Amino acid sequence: MEVFVSRRLPREGLAALAQAGACSIQQWDSDEPVPRAELLAGVAGKHGLLCLLSDRIDKEVLDAAGPNLKIISTLSVGVDHLALDEIKKRGIRVGYIPDILTDATAELSVALLLAACRRLPEAVEEVKNGGWTTWKPLWLCGYGLSGSTVGIVGLGRIVPLAKLAEESDFVVVTCSLTPGTEGMCNKDFFGRMKKTSVFINTSRGAVVNQEDLHQALVSGQIAAAGLDVTSPEPLPTDHPLLSLKNCVILPHIGSATFATRSAMAVQAAHNLLAGLRGERLPSELQL
Repeated sequence: MEVFVSRRLPREGLAALAQAGACSIQQWDSDEPVPRAELLAGVAGKHGLLCLLSDRIDKEVLDAAGPNLKIISTLSVGVDHLALDEIKKRGIRVGYIPDILTDATAELSVALLLAACRRLPEAVEEVKNGGWTTWKPLWLCGYGLSGSTVGIVGLGRIVPLAKLAEESDFVVVTCSLTPGTEGMCNKDFFGRMKKTSVFINTSRGAVVNQEDLHQALVSGQIAAAGLDVTSPEPLPTDHPLLSLKNCVILPHIGSATFATRSAMAVQAAHNLLAGLRGERLPSELQL
C-alpha cells in the first residue's frame, strides 16, 4: 500500500504510520502547502491520502490518483475542501477528526471573545506606543461577559437565527460550512444584532459575508468582532478588516495546542491505516 501525506505532520502522527508497517509513505515535507502540481503527482497511483483543510481535493485530484485510492484521511473536522459527491461516487472512504479539537477550539473561542469585547489588542498596542499616560475612567472600556446572553450558531436547531441575532449580546459561530450556511452572516443578520453586541467566528470564513461585516463594524451597527477564520486564508494584509481597531483577527489557530495537534495527527493516521486495511475507521464520515 502506498500513501501520500500532503504536509509535514507532528512527529507522533508520522510515527504511527511508520510503526504500523502497513504502507510506504511519500510526504510533502514542508510546513507550507503542497503546490498543486506536486499534489497531483503525489497522489498518482496511491491507495491512501492524508490531507489538510487547505488542500482542495476535487475531481482533478481524484482523477490523478486513479482507481487505487480507497481512503482519504483529513486532518480536520470540516470537510468543505473535499468533493464529497465525487468521492462517494468512486466508493472512497473518508476519515476525519470530529472530537479531538473540541476543547482547544472552545478555549480559543472564549479567548477571542474576551479579546474582542475587552479590547485587549488595542490595550497592548497603547502600552507599546506610549498611549498609556495615566488611569482614565472611560479609556479602553469594552463590554463584559458576565450576565450577558451568548448565542451559539451551530449548537442546535432550537432558536431561529434571526431571534438569536436579535437577543444575543455575543454571537459565536461554530457551524459547518455547507451550501446552506455559506454567507449566512450577512447584512440582514448584522442588522438584527444589538449595537453593543460582539460577533465571533471560529467555524469557516465563508460563513460570513466579510464586506457586510466590515460595514457593520465601521457604521457601529455592532460593537466588535473576533475572527479565527477568514475567506481567503491567509487574509491579504491590505484587507479592510485588518484596518479596524474593533476587529480581532487570528490565523486559524483554534486547535493550536501541542497536545491537540499531536492527537489530531495520530487520529488521522489511524483513520488512514484502518481504511487501507478495510477495517472500521475510528472516525468515518458517512457519505
